Amino acid sequence: MEIDDIASKLRDGGRIDAEEALLLYRSAPLWLLGSLACGAKRRVSGDKVYYNRNFHVEPTNICLFECRFCSYRRSRGQEGAWDYSMDEVLDIVRSRAGSGVTEVHIVGGVHPDHDLCYYAEMIRRIREIMPGVGIKAFTAVELSYMIRRAGLTAEEGLRLLRDAGMESIPGGGAEIFDEEIRRRICPQKCSSEEWLALHRTAHRLDIDSNATMLYGHIETLEHRIDHMMRLRALQDETGGFNAFIPLKFRSRGNGLSHLGETTIVDDMRTLAVSRLVLDNIPHIKAYWVMYGKQSAELALSFGADDIDGTIDDSTKIYSMAGAEDERPRLTVDEIRRMCSAAGLRAVERDTHYNEI
Repeated sequence: MEIDDIASKLRDGGRIDAEEALLLYRSAPLWLLGSLACGAKRRVSGDKVYYNRNFHVEPTNICLFECRFCSYRRSRGQEGAWDYSMDEVLDIVRSRAGSGVTEVHIVGGVHPDHDLCYYAEMIRRIREIMPGVGIKAFTAVELSYMIRRAGLTAEEGLRLLRDAGMESIPGGGAEIFDEEIRRRICPQKCSSEEWLALHRTAHRLDIDSNATMLYGHIETLEHRIDHMMRLRALQDETGGFNAFIPLKFRSRGNGLSHLGETTIVDDMRTLAVSRLVLDNIPHIKAYWVMYGKQSAELALSFGADDIDGTIDDSTKIYSMAGAEDERPRLTVDEIRRMCSAAGLRAVERDTHYNEI
C-alpha cells in the first residue's frame, strides 16, 4: 500500500494496521502527518484543547528499582533523596486547599517500606482535606509492588484504594512494552503483561487511567508501533483509557545519557502517529513539562488535544532529567494564549475529561 492510499483511508475514518503505521512513521512527509493527525483530532475534540488545574505530590524518590533511563531515583541516604512523612505530604495538600485545583497527581519511587495500607491512608486523608478534588494516584509499577507485597490480588488491592478515594491511575511505568527492551532498560519492573493486566482490572472496577510510552532511547520505530498496538487492543476491550502520553526520553543524569535525545521532528512525528494509530483513545497529551512550552504549543498542530495542567512547580521528575523548566508552572492565561496561537480553544476539564 502507498502512503496516499493510507492517507485516504485515514481521511475516511478507517483504521490502519501496524505495517501501514510504520510506513507513515518512516516515510510520510511531516506536513502530511500533521494534516492527518489534526483531522483525526478535530473529529474527536473539534477546536478544543484540554487542560486542568492540578498539582503533583511526589512522596519519595527512594526506589527499589534501578531503571537505566531514570534521573529521579535515589537510594536511601543518597544525596538528593527525599522521603516525606505523612504529615509533610498532607501539608503540601493543605497549601493548595482553596486554590481552585481539581486534581492531585501522586507518583513516586517504589519505596521499600511504605505499604498498601500506608498509601490508602494517605489517599483517605487527602480526601478529607480536599473532598472535591480528583485523586489520580500511583503508576501500575507502584501498584503492582504494593499490592503484591500485601498478598492481595490486583482486584482486591485496587478496590481498597478505590474505596479510600483513588479515582484514576496515571499512565507511567509503561516505558516500552517489548520484553527484550524492558529487560535491558528496566528489568526489575513489572512486565508489560502485568502493566496491561493491572489497567484492565482497574477499568473493570470503573477506575479510568492514562497510558504512556517512553520513546527516544534504545527502542526502534517497530517497538513504538507494537507498544501502541497493544494499547489499542486493550482499549478495544475495556474503553478505560482517557489519554495517551508519549514521553520523550530526557538524558541528563541517568544510565542512558550517552544516547542524547530525539529531535523535535521525531517528537512531532511520534505525536501525529500516536493520534492516527490510537483511534479509540480519546485524547493525546503533549505533556508540556516534558516537551517544554514552545514544543507543546507546536504539538497542537500534530494531533495533541491536551497539554496537562497548571502544575504549580510541584513535580521534579522531568526537571531532574534536564527538561527546560526547572520549576514548572503555567497560568491559565498562558495556557489560553498557547492554544489561541495554534488557532484552538482552551477548555478546562476535570480528571475524567468532564468540561468545567
